[in-house]
Amino acid sequence: MASLQQILMAMYVAAGGRKAIFGYGYTSGDVSMTNLVSNTGVVSTDTTGVGTARNGLAAAGYGTDKAIFGYGNGPVSMTNLVSNTGVVSTDTTGVGTARAYLAAAGYGTDKAIFGYGYDSGAVVSMTNLVSNTGVVSTDTTGVGTERYILTAAGYGTDKAIFGYGDDTLGNFLSMTNLVSNTGVVSTDTTGVGTARNGLAAAGYGTDKAIFGYGSYGSNLSLTNLVSNTGVVSTDTTGVGTARAYLAAAGYGTDKAIFGYGVTNVNVSMTNLVSNTGVVSADTTGVGTARQVLAAAGFA
Repeated sequence: MASLQQILMAMYVAAGGRKAIFGYGYTSGDVSMTNLVSNTGVVSTDTTGVGTARNGLAAAGYGTDKAIFGYGNGPVSMTNLVSNTGVVSTDTTGVGTARAYLAAAGYGTDKAIFGYGYDSGAVVSMTNLVSNTGVVSTDTTGVGTERYILTAAGYGTDKAIFGYGDDTLGNFLSMTNLVSNTGVVSTDTTGVGTARNGLAAAGYGTDKAIFGYGSYGSNLSLTNLVSNTGVVSTDTTGVGTARAYLAAAGYGTDKAIFGYGVTNVNVSMTNLVSNTGVVSADTTGVGTARQVLAAAGFA
């Protein structure tokens, strides 16, 4: 009997693959806009007016073909669901502790998890699971080192990984926490590439993931591939313009895209990732330049 993952992959292939969405962020102020990404990696023009303008939020796919944006600077406790056609819903409030600069990823083939972040003066170590209908659970605390400005991605077809970040004490971190297919977060794994914050991550190649870019005093242009067992590789350098506070998502059946961020100014550019984890040169002019946004895949 075919597994759920095999069935989903057959659906994605038949439909031409998954799409992606970039959303929200900061220009000279917080914005409320999205940019859809086609199943071939083409980014659309801006769509405005999609929930409360904010930055420092996170996003992930859920329910096999939908996505969710959540939380953000304020900090706030709210989410916006994304339909399987890329339509963003109005705000839903009161979904766990208000916080910003957190991360999110899909797990368990149809669910998602938000984790970590900054809560009104302190970094936190907590997660909130998202059901396959987009319902966010109450807080689960004590899941690895408290940190913020980290990132997360799905890997291994049904698991997830949180990585890197900052503890607010001037310490850039090089660590990951694996998430099981039931949403259980593991203890810290340290020493996985250059310590940094403000990076992004996405799944690629059907069962792997990639961390990319970020800042360690200055902006970086490097990636770290993640195997289908959650092992993070050493740094690969020279992969497009060095920048931080960008976002990333999977698209198609097996590829990924990094987008936007800040150099010394906000930028509007993307870098496609092949199904073998190779990052392409910059593509510029893809919607409003901005930073501290979020992205997710949807079908």
